[in-house]
Amino acid sequence: MKVAIVGASGAVGQEFLRILAERNFPIDELVLFGSERSAGRKYEFCGKEYEVKLLQHNDDFKDIDVAFVSAGGGTSKEFAETITKHGCVMIDNSSAFRMDPDVPLVVPECNAEDALARPRGIIANPNCTTIMMVVVLQPLEKLSHIKRIHVSSYQSASGAGAAAMAELQQQYRQLVDGVPVTVKKFPHQLAYNVIPQIDVFTDNGYTKEEMKMYNETRKIMHTDARCSATCVRVSSLRSHSESVWIETERPISVEEARAAIAAAPGCTLKDDPQNLVYPMPLETAGLDNVFVGRIRKDLADDCGLTLWLSGDQIRKGAALNAVQIAEYLISVGNIG
Repeated sequence: MKVAIVGASGAVGQEFLRILAERNFPIDELVLFGSERSAGRKYEFCGKEYEVKLLQHNDDFKDIDVAFVSAGGGTSKEFAETITKHGCVMIDNSSAFRMDPDVPLVVPECNAEDALARPRGIIANPNCTTIMMVVVLQPLEKLSHIKRIHVSSYQSASGAGAAAMAELQQQYRQLVDGVPVTVKKFPHQLAYNVIPQIDVFTDNGYTKEEMKMYNETRKIMHTDARCSATCVRVSSLRSHSESVWIETERPISVEEARAAIAAAPGCTLKDDPQNLVYPMPLETAGLDNVFVGRIRKDLADDCGLTLWLSGDQIRKGAALNAVQIAEYLISVGNIG
């Protein structure tokens, strides 16, 4: 396998390097690409040093089997044809192609087979909050069709990138030192705060992030479920959390839900609230699975359940999901 990472210097690009090494992904040759700002930087992978090449419109992708792309939607749109024209499979982490009818939107635990039909040679990686939610909802959907979803997200600084994580840490230092706080990556100071806005607002009062959860959930799960979301930035450094309410066609017991989630791929049940055991960002950061707890009946709906989940936004919410898509394609002989 000849593998490329586009956007190798970013937080997700660096996570790609770690995950590919950890999982012993079958790489015969690795090529790193970046912008003019990052071209020339060197990174170590499996004991060998690699230099970042400048991403250009040329034939650099001619012999590459799969490209993991995390360089922003503008770059993905501009270079999609360059990356795919010789047969390279582009697994894109941006929002550029997620709702394109000719581009599958894939979470392997839910709809791996969708990755096999890709007319444009592109597979889209969903939004991080959507990925974590559908991994947990899929086993519940198998018990009874989910009709409605309400979700509030608690999204860490990592969702806005490495520079945003650094800014949050800087803000806490500045507050302790009693100096003016730097605010560049967020619309307001994040330290000691929560911000009820992620991405820009649309005409219906929801943000683009919230609409992603509505639209992407329906496409991934092949469902008519309606999802109403409120996405909030919180001052944790890494790992997102979500509070989720679902309404199903028939009542699902807490015991059924716990058993289904405990057995589901990509999920870890952590649900013993009487002993203060439930998922938290401090504990899920750096881990692969989505952790689920606080499963209980919804007091406002006889067919309702509510639960809490937490997972690493940079891993399962981004890089790991993309790598798992490639692993699936390899396992069925569809790539390489």
